[in-house]
Amino acid sequence: MRTTVDLAPDLLQRLRDEAHRRRLSFKDLLNRVVRRGLETGAPATGGASRYRCPTFPLGRPVPSVNLDKALAVSAALEDDEIARKLNLRK
Repeated sequence: MRTTVDLAPDLLQRLRDEAHRRRLSFKDLLNRVVRRGLETGAPATGGASRYRCPTFPLGRPVPSVNLDKALAVSAALEDDEIARKLNLRK
């Protein structure tokens, strides 16, 4: 089947060079490349696999603290500090 596809000039040149190197027709190489891309499930965006940021341990584990009420704890600490400063002025 005939169809028209616009390829970037650099991609077109790479395909032509690879077809020449493998001694295949441009059509056969293009069909193989497209078929392989569809079979492997490669993303159509041209990106590789999803990037994963490596993690590393930062030393000894920190004691687990329940942060569900962190704002309440912070407010209580702030209130205590204000009371302490007020007592120093007396």
